[in-house]
Amino acid sequence: MPRYIIDESRLRANLECIKRVSDACGARILLAQKAFSCAATYPLCAKYLAGTTASSLFEARHGHDNFPGETHIFSPAYDPEEIESILSIVDHIVFNSPRQVELYAALARSRGVSTGLRVNPGVSVAATPAYDPCRPSSRLGATRAVLDASGILDAKEIDGLHFHCLCEQGVEELALVLKGFEAKFGDLLPRVKWVNFGGGHHITRADYDTGALARLVNAFRARHPHLKVYLEPGEAIALDAGLLEARVLEIQPPGGDGVANAILDVSAACHMPDVLEMPYTPRISGAAIGVRQNAFCYRFGGPTCLAGDEIGVYSFPSRLREGDTLYFEDMAIYSMVKNNTFNGVNLPDIAIRREDGRIETLKRFGYDDFASRLA
Repeated sequence: MPRYIIDESRLRANLECIKRVSDACGARILLAQKAFSCAATYPLCAKYLAGTTASSLFEARHGHDNFPGETHIFSPAYDPEEIESILSIVDHIVFNSPRQVELYAALARSRGVSTGLRVNPGVSVAATPAYDPCRPSSRLGATRAVLDASGILDAKEIDGLHFHCLCEQGVEELALVLKGFEAKFGDLLPRVKWVNFGGGHHITRADYDTGALARLVNAFRARHPHLKVYLEPGEAIALDAGLLEARVLEIQPPGGDGVANAILDVSAACHMPDVLEMPYTPRISGAAIGVRQNAFCYRFGGPTCLAGDEIGVYSFPSRLREGDTLYFEDMAIYSMVKNNTFNGVNLPDIAIRREDGRIETLKRFGYDDFASRLA
């Protein structure tokens, strides 16, 4: 049975790093649940973070019910049948367009919820187009032209501005985005109370310059001392804090390229969909990515019928055998929140390695988890 294993010690180290940044610059840092939503770790996370962010009613409820602190939500458009439920559990709601402000801002304010508008600075820094919210004709965030044409700010129904442009990036890219944001929207800042710098900040990556981030935020706050600043990293919270434990089911003879196909009990399509969506090749402990770096080469595929359910090609210093255990690295983020049961393939267990070394199973899945999703 495969399983995700969250490393509690590494998770705490990430949280301590993020708390040092928060303390150094006064920004309130939130957990973006789209990347990491393991409620069993929320008591630990809440010691270091100011709250959670969400992009749906269920995600907001998950944060509200399990995580002390603030609950924020952003969605490209809100369902009118859900808006009352959303407003009953969130502290901040961010709208994506002037139309959404017209529809729901007054109602939100009447419920005591702080209102924000996502804006599009038009600064593309994300390397992958699918993850670039500033690409041409993006549906995410109001441009300055759209905002001016709407006249919505004159209604004084917006408490804050939100931008989100980064994806696994550093402070250098944030500085470019912030410069573009202030150039296009800086004249509006005296009207609002807070600014959210969004997510995609790889704060806990080994080469990330946390000191430069603190200086950048402090300089922004010095220019706008009345503003509260939020950041909402997701990936950085649990970066390199989890493994996916897999088992070799079968090894096929090498094909024409000399690489043997190895079938695992984990699937790219089901258990780590970003491998296909980004795409990228995940690291495996003790292996090199690619061919011929070690003596024995294997192309790993999942147990589904999807021809493209391939994880990558790896080489090992020794021969693999059926039943061997492999560990895919950095699998606490996105994998657990995006996995699925395509082909009826079961979901991996979720476990945590406590700081004293004990491994505790948090969740075990079965047939009912698959069948309950189907009519």
